Amino acid sequence: MRDIIWIKDIKKEDVPVAGGKGANLGEMYQAGFNVPNGFVITAQIFKKFIKEAKIKKKIFEILNSIDIENTAELDEKTEQIRKIIINTELPDLLAVRIVKAYEDVDKNEELEKFRMKELPFVAVRSSATTEDLEDASFAGQQETFLNVKGKDQLLESVKKCWASLFTARAVYYRAKKGFDHNKALIAVVVQKFILSEKAGVVFTVNPLTNNKDEIVAEAVFGMGQGIVSGSIEPDHYVIDKKTGRVKEKRIGLKKFAFTRSSGGQTIKKPLTDAYKDKQVMYDHEIRKLWEQVVKVEDHYNFPQDIEFVIASGDVYIVQTRAITTLKKEKKKESLDITSTPILSGLPASPGFALGSVKIIHDIKELAKIQVGDVLVTKMTNPDMVVSMQKANAIVTDEGGATCHAAIVSRELGIPCVVGTKNATEVLKENQEITVDGTNGKVYDGKLEIQSPEKHEHRKHRDSKIKVKCICDLPAVAERAKDYDLDGVGLIRVEFMIAESGIHPVKYLQDGNLQDYTNMLANGIGKIADHFKGKPIWVRTSDIRTDEYKSLKGASSEPREDNPMLGWHGIRRSLEQSKILRAEFKAIKQLHKQGYNNVGVMIPFLINVDELTRSKQIMREVGLEPVKDVDFGVMIETPASCMIIDELCKEGISFISFGTNDLTQTVLGIDRNNEHIAHLYSEMHPAVLRLMEKVIQSCKKYGVKTSICGQAGSSLEMARFLVKEGIDSISVNLDAVDKIRGLF
Repeated sequence: MRDIIWIKDIKKEDVPVAGGKGANLGEMYQAGFNVPNGFVITAQIFKKFIKEAKIKKKIFEILNSIDIENTAELDEKTEQIRKIIINTELPDLLAVRIVKAYEDVDKNEELEKFRMKELPFVAVRSSATTEDLEDASFAGQQETFLNVKGKDQLLESVKKCWASLFTARAVYYRAKKGFDHNKALIAVVVQKFILSEKAGVVFTVNPLTNNKDEIVAEAVFGMGQGIVSGSIEPDHYVIDKKTGRVKEKRIGLKKFAFTRSSGGQTIKKPLTDAYKDKQVMYDHEIRKLWEQVVKVEDHYNFPQDIEFVIASGDVYIVQTRAITTLKKEKKKESLDITSTPILSGLPASPGFALGSVKIIHDIKELAKIQVGDVLVTKMTNPDMVVSMQKANAIVTDEGGATCHAAIVSRELGIPCVVGTKNATEVLKENQEITVDGTNGKVYDGKLEIQSPEKHEHRKHRDSKIKVKCICDLPAVAERAKDYDLDGVGLIRVEFMIAESGIHPVKYLQDGNLQDYTNMLANGIGKIADHFKGKPIWVRTSDIRTDEYKSLKGASSEPREDNPMLGWHGIRRSLEQSKILRAEFKAIKQLHKQGYNNVGVMIPFLINVDELTRSKQIMREVGLEPVKDVDFGVMIETPASCMIIDELCKEGISFISFGTNDLTQTVLGIDRNNEHIAHLYSEMHPAVLRLMEKVIQSCKKYGVKTSICGQAGSSLEMARFLVKEGIDSISVNLDAVDKIRGLF
């Protein structure tokens, strides 16, 4: 197992080892970009640390007991977890290895000859394995520490980075995105720290207008954390991507800069009047930046969100990630305006929203934010993400187009106005307002939002390949309505089960299976309300015995040495056939209510008999599979791939690839095993050849093909599937437009 890897040796496929940030830095370094030297403490070391220190069990006991919608409980219990990690000693051997690598980050043979060696300043950055991916940015979810110097400070920062995997915001975000906490690992990047004279953020597509011919850069003097935090009003430059010409500039009022004191601490230094309104970047620096970021976008072949620093005339790239917040142009809503705005600021996330003002002066006040409110604050921070997801809109005093509030609002798809200067003073608690995120205006009262005609169509409709979403809860369906999707390719009923707080076996033990049926029918129906006339595929329950341990009734679950290859999926459902029958009854109940577009798919199938028996149980509840209801199977095992012809002959409407399990079972790899996780790849030729075989067979029998595994949101996998002629691709919401852009 590799404990430590130098950035120069990291490849783009090393995300399971180096995390998203580390893999991106390694890829850029190898491509010749100006990336500061450094190394990565691998994600597997973190996993080994919590296991050998005997703190893993306690961490996950606390984690599995959290009600993520209870803000106070979420904050309290995640803080407990972080304290456990930070207060646990590092093994001596690991500490020695980390310190040795640290001493070599800025090695200078000449100085060492004269015994003038001095420990360098470094940046210590978290790099989660679910971060900076093409399908989910997870931006700002983990910690970064700058100006770190000395062995003790370094080792403490490493533990704090590990602990930040369990901030309230990170835990909530993973849960909402459907990522398994147990599969989320974190690496730590240690890089030579460049003390910047200027720093900033660049979007290679205009994030406000989605104009692909424009680059937007924001910059400040000193270090760059003032931009994302929104505490400094940055310079704003709009650059023509083809020529590098500055099309538009707005010079911010920069009252201070973050820099390093003589003692090595990060400080806020007030700027003199001569610098407050001085342009940060000279024209030749803007051009040099433009040349670099265009090359970065060309390298990744996708729009990028890039952090840069400038020191001694050189431009360094310190981070890049795919922009996951680009949307197709939304329906052109407008406001029936008869009044003057009471506030003006910068348009940060487009759209219109109504709501009741809730002013947040302190993090402790977040609990008062309810669904549908407008969150008003000086500036948001990552700890507010939980509450931001509940809000209809965001309004801030501070910030620019690349600040935290702007980035997160665009990802959530909610209107946002930043930089109003005094929203927290002008607006009153519980005041009803209308937020115009498209034009950066706020109006008193609830104005009428006028929508276009419903019969507008979009260009992607001409494509034969359908783009669907993965949608497990009604709240996600509410967000999905703006994307004009072709349906839902996967509803995992486990999410509704988790929300209910009751394990299916509890309903079985108590003889209350009708309650289980009603709960599922209610939740699925609320999702279906947003997808009328479009196919919706519901996966029957696939709960493994080591999952959802906090649910009522879960204490009776058997212990298995290898739950991933154990009693779950259809093999379990056929043994507990009353639970499966209750799930099928929920589908019948929905069909009786007019939701004839709701279909079913069977997970983890390995033989035809499992399909035949499942269909028979559905007939017993009064529905004829395929004829009355779309009835399909998940392709998650080599067995299901090899018997695909027999499955088609038995009679199915569709198949859907579950790439997570398919990859693990084809390669014989537990992707959570620190010794072999780096070998896990959905793009392995063996996996791709089996998928190709399945698609070809299904075409022969007229069976529809789809994918609902996480890999469907990856551009590389999507390109392969489009080439093979798949019928539909199901993706996370923030990957919809990225995948649509392929065809």
